[in-house]
Amino acid sequence: MGAPRFFVNEPLAPSSIGTEIMLSVPVAHHAVRVLRLAAGDVITLFDGSGGEYRATLTRADKRDAWARIDALVAADCETRLAVTLVQAVAASDTMDAVVRRAVELGVTAIRPVVSERGSRVPDGAQGAKRLAHWRQVAISACEQCGRNRVPDVHDAAPLADWLRSRSREDAGLVFDARSDATLASLPAPSDRLDILVGPEGGLTADEVDRALGAGMRSARLGPRVLRADTASLAALAAVNLLWGDFR
Repeated sequence: MGAPRFFVNEPLAPSSIGTEIMLSVPVAHHAVRVLRLAAGDVITLFDGSGGEYRATLTRADKRDAWARIDALVAADCETRLAVTLVQAVAASDTMDAVVRRAVELGVTAIRPVVSERGSRVPDGAQGAKRLAHWRQVAISACEQCGRNRVPDVHDAAPLADWLRSRSREDAGLVFDARSDATLASLPAPSDRLDILVGPEGGLTADEVDRALGAGMRSARLGPRVLRADTASLAALAAVNLLWGDFR
């Protein structure tokens, strides 16, 4: 088993090698209180910009934790196909699961959108808190799965606004049980792909039609009705199998 991995907000660079940094309170708590690490233990640090750094804990106590940056490890497990998951906002637990699994399956970005049948994102501080939570879920997923680049979790926006703003030059998929097409029957995207997945109640026929009008293609995900988190997982796994990391 590899060394425990932690995301740090402080930028890391080759010039950081040999220096010591103080770990943030949440990272220090996880390392010392949860994982029971001690001074002398080896850990891995990354700042989300690519690559990771082998480090050694030099201090780990109730007050704080420090680590010495020892070496750069030029690790990279990013996919060649830049996939943006456009997920209609669903209930909190479902969104957490979607974000976590999407990061594990290699998405480049996640765009929460507000649809007719989906959940809403509160205004003001409550909405900002929810977005911050999703971004932390993405960071935690990167720590677990070995990614060194944290996917962007964008601010939530109305689905109609996102459809108007998306580039028609980018390949796009929307899932619709009425579609005659399967993923395997569609042409392979070149280097970018938007995937639109509805909420628990699904997208309305009008929303699907608007997506098609914005240059997206429709496809079905089998004959059964899937939960929102299952649909995103199935879609991303299928895309990886056909055109991405699973080939």
